[in-house]
Amino acid sequence: MINDNVKEANRRKGQYLVKNFEKRGFTAEFCETVEEARERALSFVSEGMKVSWGGSVTLDQLGVRDELRKRDAAGEIEVIDGYAPETKEEQFAEKARALTSDVFFMGTNAVTIDGILANTDGNGNRVAALCFGPKKVIVVIGMNKVCPDLDSALKRISQEATPANAIRLGIPSPCTETGKCVDCGIQAHTICSMTVVTRMCTTGRIHVIMVNEDLGF
Repeated sequence: MINDNVKEANRRKGQYLVKNFEKRGFTAEFCETVEEARERALSFVSEGMKVSWGGSVTLDQLGVRDELRKRDAAGEIEVIDGYAPETKEEQFAEKARALTSDVFFMGTNAVTIDGILANTDGNGNRVAALCFGPKKVIVVIGMNKVCPDLDSALKRISQEATPANAIRLGIPSPCTETGKCVDCGIQAHTICSMTVVTRMCTTGRIHVIMVNEDLGF
C-alpha cells in the first residue's frame, strides 16, 4: 500500500516524466489508478483490429489481456498470442505475426526519469515489437520502474526484474538462486539475451501510460 505522501511524490514525478517523454517523441499520460490505466489502454483497441502483447505481469495486474481475450472470443477483435501455442515452432510463428498487429501491449523493465525506456528480453519478440512492426505500441509503467538514470535502470533490470521474472517463468538460471544477475551466459537458461534502450520515438507509434501504483517486477 503506497501512502499519500509517496502517491503525491509519484504524481509529480509522473507529470514530469510525461513532459520528458513528449520531448523525445513519445505520447504519454499519467493515470492515478489501475482501473483508469486499464480503460485508457483498452481505448486504443477498436473492432476488427489485430492485437498482441509481450510477456508482462503489469498487463495481467491491469486485467488487459483477460479483457482482450474476451473480445477475441466474442469475435470483436483478433488476438495474436505468441505464448499460447504448445510447440516452440508455433510460438515463433505467432510472435512473428504479432509484428503485424494494429496494437501491441507491453510493460517495461525500467524507465529513466528523463524518459528513456530500458528492456531486456530472452527471445527478443517483445523488444522487436517495441522497435518496429505494430502500428501502435502501448507501454504501461508502474512508478516502481522509474530510475534516476540509465545506469541505475540497467542495474534495476539485472538485480530486480530478471531474477523475479526467471522465477515466474520457472527458468533455472543462477539468478534464481542468488537473487541477482551473475552474467551467467547459460544459453538454455537465460532471459537476458538482448537489451534495448529506447531513447527516442521518431514515428509517434509508442504511447506510454504511467500509473500511480507499483506494478510488475
